[in-house]
Amino acid sequence: MADLEFFFDPVCPFAWITSRWVTEAQQLRDYDITWRFISLAVINEEQTADWYTPSYRAVHVAGHECLRVCDEVRLSEGNEAVARVYTVLGTAFHPDRRRDDYMADRIGFMEWALTAAGLDPMLAKHLDDESHDAYIRAETALAFERTGKDVGTPILTFRPDDNGGASFFGPVISSIPRGEAALKLWDAIETVATTSGMAELKRSNRAKLNFD
Repeated sequence: MADLEFFFDPVCPFAWITSRWVTEAQQLRDYDITWRFISLAVINEEQTADWYTPSYRAVHVAGHECLRVCDEVRLSEGNEAVARVYTVLGTAFHPDRRRDDYMADRIGFMEWALTAAGLDPMLAKHLDDESHDAYIRAETALAFERTGKDVGTPILTFRPDDNGGASFFGPVISSIPRGEAALKLWDAIETVATTSGMAELKRSNRAKLNFD
C-alpha cells in the first residue's frame, strides 16, 4: 500500500525539486512512493500561445520521450527502477544542466542514463516507441481527474488506497527541505491534502530555484 503517488515529467524543474523533498522524507520515515507519469507535451499539445515557442515544445517532447523509456522500465523492472531512472535524468537535466546533451544525442544520452541507473542501455530504443503513449496519456488524464485541469506538475496523491486518496498540484517549492524540515513540510502538506473541503492554497513563486 503506497503512502504517496507522485506524477512527474522529468523535464519539469518544479517537479524535480518537489521529488527530492519527497525522497528525503521517504528515507527518513521509510514511506512507500509510487512514481507515475504526467506529460507536459500532452498537456500542451493544443497550446497556441506565443510563449509556447518551438524550443519550449521541444523540451516537453524530450520529457515525453523519456517517459516512454520510464514506462518500459516500469513494465520490465518495476517502480523502484523508475525511481532510479528519474533520479539520474532529473539530476542531469536540472542541477547538472545537461538538457542540451540530451537534445544533441538522444539515444546516447539515454543509454548513459540507463547504465547509470543500473539498467539495460538497450532500453533507450523506447524513446521512439509510440506504443507507450496510450499509457502515458491515461496517466496524465488520471492525474487531472484527481485535481482538475487548471494545474501543472507535479501532482501528488496522499493515501491513494484510501478511497482514491487526496490529490493536489504541488507543493511548488524553490529549494529542497532536508531532515526535520522535510518531515515538517510533509506533515503539513499531508494534513492540508487530506482535510475535507480543502481546495486551494497558493501564492506566487518568490525565490530563484535552488537544486542543491
